[in-house]
Amino acid sequence: MLTPRLLADNSDYARTTVREHLLELLDHGLVEYYDEDAAVYQLSDRGRAYLAGDLDVSELDDDA
Repeated sequence: MLTPRLLADNSDYARTTVREHLLELLDHGLVEYYDEDAAVYQLSDRGRAYLAGDLDVSELDDDA
C-alpha cells in the first residue's frame, strides 16, 4: 500500500506524474484504493493477474 508521494520519493518521478499514472492504472482496474481519503493505493487482483501474465493488455483497452 503506497501513496503517490511515497512512490515519488523513491523514484525519479514527480508526485504529480506518479498520481497521473496511478489514476490511469485505477481506470483499468490494475490498482485500487486501500484508503481513498488518504490516497493510498494497492495492487488489485486484476493487477496481480496482469503481472502474472494471466491478463492480456488487449483486455485492458476495452475497459478504458
